[in-house]
Amino acid sequence: MDELQDVQLTEIKPLLTNKNARNFQDFDCQEHDIETPHGVLHVTMRGVPRGNRPVILTYHDIGLNHKSCFNTLFNFEDMQEITQHFAVVHVDAPGQQEAAPPFPTGYRYPTMDELAEMLPSVLTHLKLSTVIGIGVGAGAYILTKFALDQPSLVEGLVLINIDPCAEGWIDWAASKLSGWTSNLVDIVMAHHFSTDELTENKELIQTYRLHIAQDINQDNLSLFCTSYNSRHDLEIERPIPGLNENTVKTLTCPALLVVGDTSPAVEAVVECNSRLNPMKTTLLKMADCGGLPQVVQPGKLAEAFKYFVQGMGYMATAGMTRLSRSRTQSSSSVSSAEGSRAHIHGQMDGSLDGQAQPQTMEVSC
Repeated sequence: MDELQDVQLTEIKPLLTNKNARNFQDFDCQEHDIETPHGVLHVTMRGVPRGNRPVILTYHDIGLNHKSCFNTLFNFEDMQEITQHFAVVHVDAPGQQEAAPPFPTGYRYPTMDELAEMLPSVLTHLKLSTVIGIGVGAGAYILTKFALDQPSLVEGLVLINIDPCAEGWIDWAASKLSGWTSNLVDIVMAHHFSTDELTENKELIQTYRLHIAQDINQDNLSLFCTSYNSRHDLEIERPIPGLNENTVKTLTCPALLVVGDTSPAVEAVVECNSRLNPMKTTLLKMADCGGLPQVVQPGKLAEAFKYFVQGMGYMATAGMTRLSRSRTQSSSSVSSAEGSRAHIHGQMDGSLDGQAQPQTMEVSC
């Protein structure tokens, strides 16, 4: 059990504060500005696609970019062991990348549907066939819409803090900010973090408050926020065998839904889970974790992602993570899974890929 103690909140510290530091994600990267039907997308690709294997494609949340949203996860040792075998494509929403110029006066920002429609152009430009998507918040919504529209291009989805509903978060966030100055940064912070996190986890909050206020063009951020707040309901519906499984609109690929147990997005993620096929979907609720599980608990998320990809048939070549090797000397994937499950607390009715049985897991972090 002692090996679980190496995941600490202090992992956030080097993410944004050291501007001159180069990390794992800075090497072997190619940056692209890709023309799409709805404007230009800034994309960063690391690694080379391997045969017919999908690439991992990420999409960040509002107030973030691919670095501030995903660097902690992808720099984590266990995740690096996995991504040695997959190319990774990071998508920055229009105008949200580092040093992005402001949009001209009168610019119409793409809708959420249009942001999803931009992604096939990325695959075409980079000559990619399929992806495994990892999205957070707005990025999770965009990737879900992409998978609904282009199911043949998406093999699996990891959706963190997904909200499938059209209800705008801005009014909700503002209602929670009594006594605060409800400026854009405050509202975005309330989108990411619970009230307890905002008052108790001062180091994490200060890091992200400064990033959102100083590193993201505020006019561009406002446009992205407005687009997200104007989203439509995804209108997905859980298939019922013998009734609507051939006509219902839902995800056809495996999906892993992730949320921290103190995240503001808990209810939305549970709602999304209720609308998806329980035979293809796993809800992973991380205990003692808030609005950014990929930042606060990258080790746990990397472990979950490993078993998710293993369930899709790719982990046989991706090898075992450090945590798994410490738990078992067996090279059997079944033994590895059992070793991991010994450290997962709560109900677990099937394998993490969601293929066998519907399940909800709670992970003590």
